[in-house]
Amino acid sequence: MSRIERSDARANRERVVTAARGAFAEGGLEVPVREVARRSGVGIATVYRHFPTRADLVTAVLSERVAVCSAEMRQAMADPDPWGALSGTILRFADRQIQDRGLNEALLGSHEAGLAFRRERKEHSAALETLVGRAHAAGVLREGVAVEDVRVGLVAIASFRALPPERRAVLIRRLGKLLLAGLRASN
Repeated sequence: MSRIERSDARANRERVVTAARGAFAEGGLEVPVREVARRSGVGIATVYRHFPTRADLVTAVLSERVAVCSAEMRQAMADPDPWGALSGTILRFADRQIQDRGLNEALLGSHEAGLAFRRERKEHSAALETLVGRAHAAGVLREGVAVEDVRVGLVAIASFRALPPERRAVLIRRLGKLLLAGLRASN
């Protein structure tokens, strides 16, 4: 009997995390826990049994997303093509602004959930500096562009995340392309 309960509990936990991931991505981190429970098909007490605080639920969801971001940064660092690594990182960042409002709020804003990922943010920042340095060394980045210039472009992209979804996607993709065109050295 306890084995069945444990597997049910694991399934319920996964349903809650999956529902929260979708709810936070669409509506931000302030989506009510009741909405997460409704989407997951479990009662609110079940949500709180697995995640005693809202912060626990947010951290569980964001941990998965931050792990994906970290894996993508490791792949970019291993990419032998300096322009491909940098431009791919910028385009993936832009895509996240379109797809995952909750992750953006936590990592780019002042939401308390972002504090748990301070180390990862520093690692990503250092990796971006390396990618910019590699692109300069390869001569594919416009002369005079500093890592802060790239960060300003990323902040500009992130500022569009509050737009309605149908406009947000079009404008973020357009701005991402403009940013890359402005960063690339003309040969």
